[in-house]
Amino acid sequence: MNSPQPPSAPADDASRDDTLARLADTIDGRRGGDPEKSYVARLFSKGTDAILKKVGEEATEVVMAGKDGQRDKIVGEVADLWFHSLVALSHFGLRPADVLAELRRREGLSGLEEFALRKSRTREANEGGAP
Repeated sequence: MNSPQPPSAPADDASRDDTLARLADTIDGRRGGDPEKSYVARLFSKGTDAILKKVGEEATEVVMAGKDGQRDKIVGEVADLWFHSLVALSHFGLRPADVLAELRRREGLSGLEEFALRKSRTREANEGGAP
């Protein structure tokens, strides 16, 4: 098992945003396509359960790759998870920009602060209060 290594230098924000947006555009373009010719069209044709099942399978594969500690395998499995997550976002009418905006909103908060805020919002919503 390989020990964790420091992360590589990140690409600039614009290139990451563009890559996700371009991939999302491609995925959106496959909606309604021929399921015999496109894997993404096939997923869309199978509906919500099939799409979410793939996200779950890929998440499990990320966990298993992490347990193996093989960096290239981890990267490949996370890429698969991100891809299938983009398919799920598209299915629900969402874009990568929606997720990036949420991550930017959370920037600067500790994980504990963010968790407490989400818990408070959930409690207020369940009690009928304003979020």
